[in-house]
Amino acid sequence: MKIACIGTGAMGSAIMRSVCKKYDPKEITVTDAFADKAKEFAQENGCNFASSNLDAIKDAKYIFIAVKPAFLKNLFDEIGSSISNDTVVISMAAGVKIEKLESMAKARFIRIMPNVAAQISEAMIALSCNDNISKEEQKEAVEILSAAGKVEKVPEKLMDCVTGVSGSGPAFVFMFIEAMADAAVRCGMPRSQAYIYAAQTVKGSAELVLETGKHPGELKDSVTSPAGTTIEGVAALEENGFRSAVIKAVTNATLKSIELGKN
Repeated sequence: MKIACIGTGAMGSAIMRSVCKKYDPKEITVTDAFADKAKEFAQENGCNFASSNLDAIKDAKYIFIAVKPAFLKNLFDEIGSSISNDTVVISMAAGVKIEKLESMAKARFIRIMPNVAAQISEAMIALSCNDNISKEEQKEAVEILSAAGKVEKVPEKLMDCVTGVSGSGPAFVFMFIEAMADAAVRCGMPRSQAYIYAAQTVKGSAELVLETGKHPGELKDSVTSPAGTTIEGVAALEENGFRSAVIKAVTNATLKSIELGKN
């Protein structure tokens, strides 16, 4: 089973780095408009480098497309006629629906939305496809992507929301960690230590939600003692519109994904 990836930017390289750890990297080929970037990635991860898109996809069963939405049409004008009926194309272009992808190339598509945590195999990855992708191919695609994190199949109508929550979400979490660390520094903690405390707190809290299955509000209440320190912090967050800001951030990212799909 040969795998190709066109594009070794942040997301393409994150996915492929994890895939190279799980599968034989000699069965994986990468390419990029910036050849030096793809060549360096190939050397670091033991996979193959192709100097052109057509060379990269030759004999590939699964082709990952990791380019910006604006470049898709030109890309498929170049490679579309060389994609075989047995090949599955996996697109991670934000906002671009399967119907639009099919209008650019006579190919069979799976649409995914991963996030940057794929580089440490902790991504949240959503997958959508039409009936022209067999159950076996869906299973194989999920197996490949599971190298990079947790994979769930969702209706395509939810993909823009997925983009807002888990696709863009890491940036919001990083900002929260940075803000927590800044506060710790303000209160006297060395910065290097502050980042560790803030990041581990976020990691542990997230694991608690996933492992226990409890509602986040219930877990929040379990930490919030009467007249204690935590309720003072919670009150400060509420006073400054914390929930509203997060909701607005995810909503705006979702709306931008919808907009990208219309262009």
